[in-house]
Formats: sequence, structure tokens, C-alpha cells
Amino acid sequence: MNLPASSGRGPRERLGAALFARVAGPEGRANRARIHGAPGPRWFGPERPIRTVHGDASMFVGGLSALLLQSLHPPTMAAVAAHSGFRGDPWGRLQRTSTFLAVTTYGTAEDAQRAVDRVRAVHERVRGRTPDGQAYHAADPHLLGWVHAAEVDSFLRAHQRFGAHPLDAAGCDAYLADAARVARALGVPDPPLNRAELARMLAGYRPELRATPQALEAARFILRHPPLPGAARGPYAVLAANAVALLPPWAPGMLGLTGARGGVSGGLVRLSGHALIGSIRWAMAPPPPAPPGRPAADDG
Repeated sequence: MNLPASSGRGPRERLGAALFARVAGPEGRANRARIHGAPGPRWFGPERPIRTVHGDASMFVGGLSALLLQSLHPPTMAAVAAHSGFRGDPWGRLQRTSTFLAVTTYGTAEDAQRAVDRVRAVHERVRGRTPDGQAYHAADPHLLGWVHAAEVDSFLRAHQRFGAHPLDAAGCDAYLADAARVARALGVPDPPLNRAELARMLAGYRPELRATPQALEAARFILRHPPLPGAARGPYAVLAANAVALLPPWAPGMLGLTGARGGVSGGLVRLSGHALIGSIRWAMAPPPPAPPGRPAADDG
């Protein structure tokens, strides 16, 4: 995500800095400066919808929802469970993912290609078998296609529900066309270019999807046992409830999450999500510029 700097001026900036540190990691500020400040051509210009979607606070919900949806593909889930370190180092995985999204969305074309090459090298080494003996290879175009489809579907759903500036119909299709540029670079041979193609692609995977014990364990970890201090668990529960509500209608039941809202109405879940995402957006907004003649506060 395109996250702003904190100036240390007040509670908003301190909260924004804390969130940024969780998402971007200890090298976040240096990475951000390089991603946004390095000269050179980009894959996507400032007017492109992918910048609007990936730079919005709605990605906090979309990212959680994508993880849940992706877990329903058994080879994908087995690869994540065996190789990603999502339980031992969940924040590290989040930080690597957010940095990849930032580099490919906002960075120079050279840096974006370098990031893709690193991911492809990792995928090439990730091989194994699911608990029931099915072979998987992370570089398999079919597996990569599912990961991409579940991700962009989740990101777009989240943006259209919680984004500060939801896209019109043409903008939604343009976002998918933008994201397809990254997907092809990663090895997805025919990524969806519009919402109709995305719907067909998701439907094509439906017969392969099921909630394995690994998927159910991942859902419990993501939703009920996140590695967070007590004070953060209430806001996180709001994110988690909205991530479940964002899933395609057939997915929560597969993960045993039909009662995840605890009897709270869907409308109330959504209202709480809007309030929380709005608060995150406020916290991460850039501080106002210093008045003329007055130096800006030190960053950090």
C-alpha cells in the first residue's frame, strides 16, 4: 500500500506510524523513499486504477479476505502451510507481500521486474505434496492463476465496499487489466482483463475448492488467534468480521464461518467496517504542510 510518512506531530501521526511499521516492517521508510522517489518509467502511471485500489485503506480488509479465499485451494494452502512461515512469522509475510505490491504498483519498471524475478525464483523452489498426496509446485501457472484471481477479486470487492473513491464499471475493468500486467510477469498465462473474465475464472476453480484441515487451521489463526496485543484485538475483530462478510457467498460456509458474525447483523458489521477503515485512512493521511517559515517536524 502507498502509506504516508509520520511526522510525529500528534496522535494521528503516531497511530499512522505504528500501523505502517506493522505492515511495512523495519525497512519500510527506506523502501518507501526508494519506491516513490527513484527516477524512471513505471509500469503504471499516476492515473491508473491499480494505484487507487492498492493505495487505499480498504486493502486491510481485502488482504485478510484474500488469504481466507486462497486457502480453499488445497495445493495452494499446502504450499503456504509448508513454505510461507505464516504461523511462525506472520508479520514478515505481510511485510514482504505489502512491499511487493508497493514496488510493482508504484516503483520503477526496473525495480518492479526485479521484485517479480525474486518471487519467481522462490516459486520455482517451492514443491511438495498435499497431506493427501497431491503434488504441487508454486510456479504452476494453474496455481498462480488461482492466487491471482482470489487476490484481485478480494481487493476489488474491498475497494468497492470501503474505498474512499470506488471505481465505476470501466474503472473496475481497468483495475483488473492493470493487475493482469503483474500477473503475466509472475507466470499467469491468461489473467482476467475484466469482471466477466474474472467471474468465469473463479467459477472454473470452484470444483477444486474445499476446506482442508490446513485451511480450517489457517482460518482459525487469521480470525481468532492473530499475533496482536490485547488492545488491538477489538479493531482487528472488526476487520476480520468484514473480511468474512466480503467473501463470495459460497465461501464462508466452506470454512465453517457462517456464524462468524456472532449474531450481529450484516449491516452492522459493514457499518463498523466503514468506521474502522475511515479511522485507519485518517490516521495514515499525510500531515498538513508546515506553515511558511516554520520547519516541519522531524520524521520519526
